Amino acid sequence: MSIQVEHLYKQFRVHVRQPGWKDAIRSLFKREYRTVEAVQDISFTIPSGEIVGFLGPNGAGKTTTIKMLAGLLYPTAGHVQVAGYVPFEQKPEFKKIISLVMGQKSQLIWDIPPMETFLVNKAIYEIEDRVFRQTLDELVELLELEPLLTKPTRSLSLGQRMKCELAAALLHRPQVLFLDEPTIGLDVHTQEKVRRFIGEYNREHRTTVLLTSHYMGDVTALCDRVLIINHGKLLYDGGLDRLTEKLTPYKLLEVRLASIPDISWEAYGELVEAKEGKVTLRVARERIPEVSSQFLQRFDVRDLNIEDPPMEEVITLAFQEGSHVS
Repeated sequence: MSIQVEHLYKQFRVHVRQPGWKDAIRSLFKREYRTVEAVQDISFTIPSGEIVGFLGPNGAGKTTTIKMLAGLLYPTAGHVQVAGYVPFEQKPEFKKIISLVMGQKSQLIWDIPPMETFLVNKAIYEIEDRVFRQTLDELVELLELEPLLTKPTRSLSLGQRMKCELAAALLHRPQVLFLDEPTIGLDVHTQEKVRRFIGEYNREHRTTVLLTSHYMGDVTALCDRVLIINHGKLLYDGGLDRLTEKLTPYKLLEVRLASIPDISWEAYGELVEAKEGKVTLRVARERIPEVSSQFLQRFDVRDLNIEDPPMEEVITLAFQEGSHVS
């Protein structure tokens, strides 16, 4: 296995102080603390070469977990192995086989062109000239970086910088790639380019990828499997299709009609919307064939479309406190 996590815990001791100058003075002499359970008894494995989505609302424990997997944080309890290494031992060999890209953090040196940062990374990771040139050429082509290499980093747009961040993170050809919000703040076109690149790179090099993102487009485009965490606890580990079926036992039936009749739609399903010649219903999955047939027989149907609920709706249900999908 590329990543093995067993009964992982992480606690933080946090200073607590009420607002006001009296409490500010009191805290100088007697501090009060509380314990925050950031990660609670998480276990999972990820085989080599798999892309897995790691999902949860803000404060759920995603970034804390990734930092433990990357060796940046020491776990309170539990066992972690990444590609055979214990991350918090911080062995040089381990650092050479992983990479961490955080959408809100930059490793590019602000006042020099990306190419100069690439050369710095070449020296840090002791990459051979031939391998460096071969890898760089591949990344430049896939990410369309040629016009960006000699421009100062500060002059690049957010999307251009993120593509250069990905290149910098992959120059040493890591076995394991942690991506924390890699498309945050990017426009739709650039998001699609970054997703396509990650997918192509994974297929070519069989790099294990753990991806966190609040954009469900990233997840549905790249991941067949997701881990869902909330309040530090793992709620779900499995396929997106099974998650959708478990949490939303209905599909959306959209029907375009020549005109919308003034009738009750309860016999067909739960009405979501009826306007401008289109009726949208939530229909139990097992009733979809029956209801579709009834529409085609009884109404002047111009178009009929059946689809799963939006993934955002499914994930929101999974995030709700107390939700647990086995």
